[in-house]
Amino acid sequence: MNLGKLRQALTARELFNLIQDELDHVEKKLTAESVAPLDTVTAIGQYLHSSGGKRLRPALLLLSAKFAGASFGPDSTAIQLGAVVELIHAATLVHDDVIDAAETRRGRPSTNVKWGNHTCVLAGDWLYMQAFQIALRERNFQILDLLIGLTQMMVEGELLQLERIGCIDVSEADCMELVHRKTAGLFSVCARLGALSAQSDTQLREKLGEYAWNLGMAFQLIDDMLDFTAREKTLGKPVGGDLREGKVTLPLVYALECASPAERRLVETILEQRNYDEVPFSRILALLEKHHGIERVKDRAQAFTDKARQIIGEFPETPYQRALMTVTDLVTDRDH
Repeated sequence: MNLGKLRQALTARELFNLIQDELDHVEKKLTAESVAPLDTVTAIGQYLHSSGGKRLRPALLLLSAKFAGASFGPDSTAIQLGAVVELIHAATLVHDDVIDAAETRRGRPSTNVKWGNHTCVLAGDWLYMQAFQIALRERNFQILDLLIGLTQMMVEGELLQLERIGCIDVSEADCMELVHRKTAGLFSVCARLGALSAQSDTQLREKLGEYAWNLGMAFQLIDDMLDFTAREKTLGKPVGGDLREGKVTLPLVYALECASPAERRLVETILEQRNYDEVPFSRILALLEKHHGIERVKDRAQAFTDKARQIIGEFPETPYQRALMTVTDLVTDRDH
């Protein structure tokens, strides 16, 4: 299909209206499945679920399921799997905050600040296992294969990132590998699970998985850019947090390719001290602007978005095809 002939994409409200009933069922499932024998684990789960996240991953799964023709009810496979991917996402957030020694998440104190690192590591483990418990009830090895492969890939990504903490010599390929392992892979599995819940053919699952992978790549690159450019209130956490934590992300990688030795030393100072006391954040923003780091990342993200749009644009136009097209706009045009 010629993308130029597509009718105007759905609005965000129209998109979520298409799956609002199903998202409500996912929310109820999350609430029920987050209750643990230990009150602390239950409290952490409820705290995460009430933090105002957009539920983008379950939404992507549900839209993919509807696009592939899945039937729905309160206990349908797509609803169960929507809860599964959100629980896995929540588990990664808990573990990430511990590893990063984060203090805020979505504008509120992070779980590790409220409950401590030891408790949060174990709570994250429980959330992972609860997600697999739900998935296991479907008695479908294809679902488990996807989820196990995904989880291992995400953990490997976290380990790779830890190895590179504090390193200034990070390449574009290094960044892309991390984005693939930590974000794009989850997006891709969400779409594949949605199609699988509709018992679709392998070709459709692969196409939707490729669409969502490109979407996830764009999503994370925009995230890396917003870490430098968003307002703290909008971002929900301190700006410049990645560099403060010792992470050199793609905007900085691009800027450092052209940076002078003195400019590289500015970045090295922050990586060593893990703060902006000696080198103000404004100096880093000036460095990114001078060497077009933000601009280049925006272009890379747009290329992934365009690829996602091209893939989904090959399908006949339906409300769900238009909704998946709209998701690409939501990812690219967001400010947080």
